[in-house]
Amino acid sequence: MIGLVLAAGAGRRLRPYTETLPKALVPVSGEGTENELTILDGTLKNFAEIGLTEVAIVVGYRKEAVYDRKDALEAKYGLKLTLIDNDKAEEWNNAYSLWCAREVLKRGVILANGDTVHPVSVEKTLLAARGKGQIILALDTVKSLADEEMKVIVAEGKGVERITKLMDPATATGEYIGVTLIEAEAAEELADALKATFERDPDLYYEDGYQELVNRGFTVDIEPIGDVKWVEIDNHDDLAKGREIACQY
Repeated sequence: MIGLVLAAGAGRRLRPYTETLPKALVPVSGEGTENELTILDGTLKNFAEIGLTEVAIVVGYRKEAVYDRKDALEAKYGLKLTLIDNDKAEEWNNAYSLWCAREVLKRGVILANGDTVHPVSVEKTLLAARGKGQIILALDTVKSLADEEMKVIVAEGKGVERITKLMDPATATGEYIGVTLIEAEAAEELADALKATFERDPDLYYEDGYQELVNRGFTVDIEPIGDVKWVEIDNHDDLAKGREIACQY
C-alpha cells in the first residue's frame, strides 16, 4: 500500500498564494523561513509516520512547483515520490484527477486530498479498520454541517447510501474529510466508475464516482475519526484555521 495525494487543483480563492503555487503548496506554518511547512508537507509527514515508503502525487496547476521540490521532499520524509500529470487540471474536476492515478490504485492506497490539514490519527484509524471493506472513507460524525461540506448518509450494515454536498445537512451521518483507504481489489471497479462519472460531466467530484459505485451495488464503508481538529482549505478563512491546527500536530 502506498500514499496518494490529489494536488492538481488551482485553489483560486487562495490568491495571491496560488498565482504561483498549487493549493497543496500553500504554507501553513513557518511561512518564508527555512522551517516552512505546506499543506502537502503535513500529508507526507502523516504517510511517513504510518510507515509508508512511497507516495504518488497527482499534479496539474503550477505542477512545476511540485517538480522543483520533489527531491527535497523525498529527502525530508524518506519517501519515494512519483508525480502523475493531470492534463486537464484547470478544465475538469477531480473525478478525472483520481482516474489519472488508476494504475497506482492497483497497489492499494491511502488517498488524501491535497487541501486537507488533519492529524495522523486519521490514517491510523483507517489502517486499524483495514479488512472492513475494500473502500473505507474517513468520516467526521462530530462536526456541525452546513451546505458546503461533502456529506454522507450511511445505511446501517450497508455502508454509504449517499455522498454529495447537495443534501440537507440535518439528514447526514457526517462529513467525508477527504481521506480514503482503497484496497487494490477495488481499483478496476473504481476506475470504471470514475470514468463513467467524468464522461457524464467533467465537473463532477471523485466522490460522485464513489456514488456511482454505490449505485452499482458496491459497498463503500466508513470509519468515524472521532473528535479531531481538521480543515479543508478552500479560502483564506480556512487557511487561518489550518494554520492554527497545523501548529498542534
